Amino acid sequence: MKTLIILNDISPKKKKFYSEILPILQSKFEITVSETSYAGHASQLASEALGKKFDCIIAAGADGTLHQVINGILSANTSQTMPSVGLIPLGSGNDFATTCGLSSNANSISKLLESNQPKPTDVGKISCYDEKGNGITKYFINACSIGMGPTTVLRMEKSPKWLNADLRYLTSILHTFFTHRPQGLTIKTTSWEWSGKARVFAVANGKSFGNKIFIAPDALQDDGFFNLFLAGEVPLIKFLWFLQSLKQKKKVDDPLITYSKTKEVLVSSQEKILVEAEGESIGCLPAKIEIIPSRVLFFR
Repeated sequence: MKTLIILNDISPKKKKFYSEILPILQSKFEITVSETSYAGHASQLASEALGKKFDCIIAAGADGTLHQVINGILSANTSQTMPSVGLIPLGSGNDFATTCGLSSNANSISKLLESNQPKPTDVGKISCYDEKGNGITKYFINACSIGMGPTTVLRMEKSPKWLNADLRYLTSILHTFFTHRPQGLTIKTTSWEWSGKARVFAVANGKSFGNKIFIAPDALQDDGFFNLFLAGEVPLIKFLWFLQSLKQKKKVDDPLITYSKTKEVLVSSQEKILVEAEGESIGCLPAKIEIIPSRVLFFR
């Protein structure tokens, strides 16, 4: 199997990759490794790889690296046969890896690739706008969100680069928790409509986001549906209490919390509100978010 591994250059587990994982994979497969050099580089590397007849492209990093690889592949204007996709979880959150039961154990990764049975996996498509009002399209495989998620991502992007990823996330999420205010949203699906102030609205293909916050513990990655999670104008102390249940994979039973399923959702606001996916800033509302069933073959 001719395989390209796109490695996040700043992964805290980069040394483990080269010392423990890569040698075992190289003993069984034809492996090429490309390291990222700047933000968004993984998308470019994945896109450029499509004409090089790789059987598989593997993201080695966190959810953001996988997000970029998926976008690089799906955004490319090419008639080339699309390779299967894999993930070596080398981040701290690794939400989609957790959903799929993946680990960074070299033997487990090798066995998964040896089986050569990637599974059809749904992908989300987001049609929204950039800061200048131009229409853009992005894809996600785990989850996208509006509210506290994008605010945290924005704070992380502005955090001092000398802080490691874990500290940048911790300081950003703490600051967001105590300063973010619920925002006005209008949400529409084919069977449900809601308007009001929301603390968090998430559209999930995976089971969790934000480092093991299980907003969709029942989600399946091949059923052709999103799982929606909405936290309305929940008081901060109450929301912090709810998080303890979500971390334990328990659904919250409260009038201010809504769970739903859909194939498509429209989200708008009178305010300028950002959208994030897999810890990456995507664009601004309004947004149309739709499921694309079985869009990629993913090793899980």
